[in-house]
Amino acid sequence: MQIKKLRKKLLAVDPGITAREADGCLVLEGETDEWSKVVKAGRLAVDKKRYLGVVNDIRLKGYVEKERRPAVTDDSLEGEQVDVLIIGAGISGAAAARECSRYRLKTLVIEKGGDVAVGQSSRNGGVVHTGISFGKKSLKLKYCLRGNEMYTRLSEELDVPLERPGQIMFIRHRFEVPITRVVKWTGDRKGIPGIRYLNREKLAKIDPAVPAWAIGGLHMASGGITCPYKMTIALAENAAENGVRFCFETMALGMKVEDGRILSVQTNRGTVFPKVVINAAGTYADRIARMAEDQTFTIHPRKGSYLVVDKKKGHLSTSSMGKAPYTISPYQDAAVKGSLKKAVGMLLENIHSHSKGIAVIHTIDNNILLGPEAIETPDRESTETDRQTADTLMQIQHEVVPEISRSDIITYFSGVRSASYEEDFVVRQGIRTRNIFEMAAIQSPGVTAAPAIAVDIVRWAVDYLREQGLAVEENEDFRPKHRFPPIVREMPDEERDALIRRDPDYGEIVCRCEEVSRGEIRDALRSSLPVYTLDAVKRRVRPGMGRCQGGFCTPEVLRLIAEASGMKPEEIAKSSTGSEILKGPIRPREGEG
Repeated sequence: MQIKKLRKKLLAVDPGITAREADGCLVLEGETDEWSKVVKAGRLAVDKKRYLGVVNDIRLKGYVEKERRPAVTDDSLEGEQVDVLIIGAGISGAAAARECSRYRLKTLVIEKGGDVAVGQSSRNGGVVHTGISFGKKSLKLKYCLRGNEMYTRLSEELDVPLERPGQIMFIRHRFEVPITRVVKWTGDRKGIPGIRYLNREKLAKIDPAVPAWAIGGLHMASGGITCPYKMTIALAENAAENGVRFCFETMALGMKVEDGRILSVQTNRGTVFPKVVINAAGTYADRIARMAEDQTFTIHPRKGSYLVVDKKKGHLSTSSMGKAPYTISPYQDAAVKGSLKKAVGMLLENIHSHSKGIAVIHTIDNNILLGPEAIETPDRESTETDRQTADTLMQIQHEVVPEISRSDIITYFSGVRSASYEEDFVVRQGIRTRNIFEMAAIQSPGVTAAPAIAVDIVRWAVDYLREQGLAVEENEDFRPKHRFPPIVREMPDEERDALIRRDPDYGEIVCRCEEVSRGEIRDALRSSLPVYTLDAVKRRVRPGMGRCQGGFCTPEVLRLIAEASGMKPEEIAKSSTGSEILKGPIRPREGEG
C-alpha cells in the first residue's frame, strides 16, 4: 500500500494519526481516544511486500501503562560476562535455554517474574496444534508442523504428559460440508497429517461428547494436549541440569548498543555483558527489540479467558473440541435465523477472524477448559477476570457440552497473547543489531512451535558466535533426559504402598482435592531449579488446583516452603516479592517452638 493511500485511510480512523516510513518499516504516530482505533490503524498499515513491519507508536489519551517491575534491586549480576543472555523464561526462553545447553556456552536466563511460565506460557489451553488455521507461507505453520512432530520425543525425554486424541471441529449445517472438503484439501497441501471428515456417529467413537446439533466435522489426528507450564518447567529444569543459570525477579532496563552490536544490558541486579542476546520477552518483546535498536514489529496485547471445569465432569470431553473457524456456531446460529445471506456473511466474518474460536478443551489433568475469547487490550499484563466474560463463555459452550453447569466451574483465569499486527511470528537474527535473535510475537500456536523455533534460533546464534571467532563446542555431557518426582495419585496401589513404606512423607496428604502428598511438595522444593513461592509449588505438583482452590492446603504448603527455604512463613510470596500471603507470623503447631 502506498503511504499516501494509507494516510487517507488513517485520516478516516482519526485525524490525529499519521504515518511515515523509517528504516524499512511503517511508523504510526499521534494520539487517539480509543484503543480500537490504535489497533485498527496498525492493521491498516500492514504491507508485508513493501515493509519489514508496523511500528505503532500511537498514544492512547489518558492511558498510563501499569508494568509490573521486580521489587528487588541489588548488584548480584554486576559485571557478569556471558556468551548468551536469554530475556524471558516462558516456554520460548526455556526451550532456547535447553538448546543452548547442548553447547559449551555460558548461558544466563533473566525473568522479571518469580518463576518460569508466569505469563502466557501458563495461561493457555495446552493444545498441541495441527496448524490447520495458519497460512501456508506463515512462520506459524512452519514451526507448528515442526514442533508438533517434536512433541512425542520431547514428552518422553522430559517426562511431560502428552495425549493425542486429535482435534475436532464440528459443523452444524449441510451446506458447510463442501467447505470441510476444501479445508481438508488445503490441510493436505500444508502437510498436516490425518485430516478426515467424519459424520457424527464416527466422531462419537472418538469423543462421546458430540453435541446434538453437530451433523459431523473434521477430525485432525495430529492434534494433542499437554501441560504447558509443566513442559516449560521441564525444559528449564533440564537446561539447569545441563549448566544454564536462571535469575528470577530480574528485568532488562536498558541496553548499550554500538556499531550494530549490543555491548551490555542493564538490569535491576546490575549490568550484564553478553556476546549474544535472545529476545523471548513475550508481550514486551517489542520493547526489548527497541532497546536493541532492532524493532520492526509492535505487540498489541490480545486477552483471552478460560473457565476451569471440575474433574468430576472431565469425562464429558476427551479431546479438543469446538466449532470450526469457517462454520456457524450454535451461538451465532440464532443471529442467522435461517437466512443464507446472513449465514454467508457470518462465515466470512469467522474466516477473517484473528481468533480460532472458543473451544472445549480436555486437559491433561482431566479438567475441561472453556475458552478463550479474544479481546484487544492496551494492558500487556491484564490477567483480570470478569463476570460478563464468564457468562459469555458459558453461553457459547452450553450447546457444545450442555451437561456443564455454573456449579461445575471451580475457577477461571486470563492470559495475554503477544500478537503482532502482521499476525505472524518474528523469528530471525537482528537486522540492524546483529547479535540479537528475536523469538517474538509468539502467540498461538506458541506452545507447539516454541521447541522448533528454539532449534533454529540457537543454531543461528551459535553460527554468529563462531563467525565472531568464539570456538563453540558441543556439550558432550548434555543429558536430554529429565524426570519429575513420582506422582502418588497416579501410582498403582502396590507401588504406592511400597513408596510410602520407604518414605512416610508420601503417605501424608496435604492437598485432598488433588491428592498431593507432603513428599511430592518436598521433592518440588529440591529440584534443579527450586523456586520458593506458593504458585511455583502449585505449578509443579498442583496443591491448590482442585475444587477448594487451596482453601485447606495453603497453610501447610507455606510451612513446607519455609522448612525448605529457611524463610519465615510471612516472607513467602504467592508469585514474587511483594505478593506475600501473610501479614504476620502464624501460630506454630503443637510441639513446635
